Amino acid sequence: MPERSPDRPPPRAFWSGTIAFGLVTVPVELLPAVRSRRISLRMLAPDGTPLSRRYWCPEDERLLDPAEIVRGYELDEGGFVVVTDEELDALEPEKTREIDLQRFVPRDEIDPAHFERAYFLAPSGESTKAYRLLAAAMARDGRAGVGRFVMRGKEYLAAILAESGILRLETLRFAAELRSPEGVGLPEPPEADPDRVEELGRAIDALAADALDPSELTDVWADRVEALVARKASAGEDVVEIPEVIAEEAAEAEIVDLMEVLKRRLRGEGEDEGRRGPARAGLSAGELEDRTKKELYDLARDLEIEGRSSMTKEELLDAIRRTA
Repeated sequence: MPERSPDRPPPRAFWSGTIAFGLVTVPVELLPAVRSRRISLRMLAPDGTPLSRRYWCPEDERLLDPAEIVRGYELDEGGFVVVTDEELDALEPEKTREIDLQRFVPRDEIDPAHFERAYFLAPSGESTKAYRLLAAAMARDGRAGVGRFVMRGKEYLAAILAESGILRLETLRFAAELRSPEGVGLPEPPEADPDRVEELGRAIDALAADALDPSELTDVWADRVEALVARKASAGEDVVEIPEVIAEEAAEAEIVDLMEVLKRRLRGEGEDEGRRGPARAGLSAGELEDRTKKELYDLARDLEIEGRSSMTKEELLDAIRRTA
């Protein structure tokens, strides 16, 4: 595993609870096993002002305020059923701190297409004995634990895997999210020509390797964009300054640390027991952009930001920073 860069802080645990099955409980903390490397290109006005997205009503021929916008579920026969934030909040699963394992299955029986997002499970508390025993037993048997847990108001299906004494959690796509070959209209494959199979087998053998080299898994396009930006920035080419008023607002947003808002909630100031705890402790102002839109929406709900249901991810980010 590559070493962490000394100038970057380690990721923080943002969920804690227990792995539970039968009479066994193993206290754990959840840490991200992946990091986003998205190339974010903002839309700007000619003077460098970042643009914001607004919603236009073609019926009334006017821009709508976020508080006026509602969400609707489109019906197959036409029309929409309007669903409010309060109705959706009432449907959230019961809050729990358990990863409820329901089955242990051979690892190879889980189709990789089900894997969605990877996390590390770190032992929590002073004793790591139960964690080490579970990791060793699962690795010995080559099995994965499959179960469910609730994080930030959403229930996830998950698989727990053991590798080199470390437990990893993979959130899983639900069965209904995967398409079958028949479902996308693929025909029944014809019988393959044995001679051609032999020929292609030799071509595959020529490129065979004993293991996958992680250095080959690079985002070439992202590297090229970053090199282009670095070259133009160092040459002062096409660089536009943020207008002074906006720059001051951005500086103020950085000074007001979102962590202070969350710490107040952890102390019970303005937040009920169900929304306290380590699930929020991993979010700081600098880490917001790595959150999913669903995670940003949940934070916007906790901060009571109006019109959040109709906001894009960028608008949620801006609204959370302003509110903080």
